[in-house]
Amino acid sequence: MEKVNVYEKLSTFSEYWSPKIVGEMNESYVKLVKLKGEFVWHLHENEDEMFMVIKGSLVIKLRAEDIVLNEGEFFVIPRGIEHMPVAEDEVQVMLIEPKTTLNTGNVKNDRTVENLEKI
Repeated sequence: MEKVNVYEKLSTFSEYWSPKIVGEMNESYVKLVKLKGEFVWHLHENEDEMFMVIKGSLVIKLRAEDIVLNEGEFFVIPRGIEHMPVAEDEVQVMLIEPKTTLNTGNVKNDRTVENLEKI
């Protein structure tokens, strides 16, 4: 057991769209990630996914609506819902999701991170 300072962990990396593992609970990872620009439309067939904004503002595009998340807000995307995160400026996010979750879900491309780094 050890406490984690998310601000310290976020200061250790600068790349975008590359989640880092900072904790584990049950069968889930707690991840930190920096985002900027548009991601890809994708879905997770078997996993729910939680985005919590630590710093900045994030838009989660859904096919039916856009969800705007500001600092201190989170949103759970249920499994099977197609979505695309968009960050006009850099945003720092905490993700809580099952260990089996692939960042690009049902899409594999150059942004897919299969082997996550633990920091």
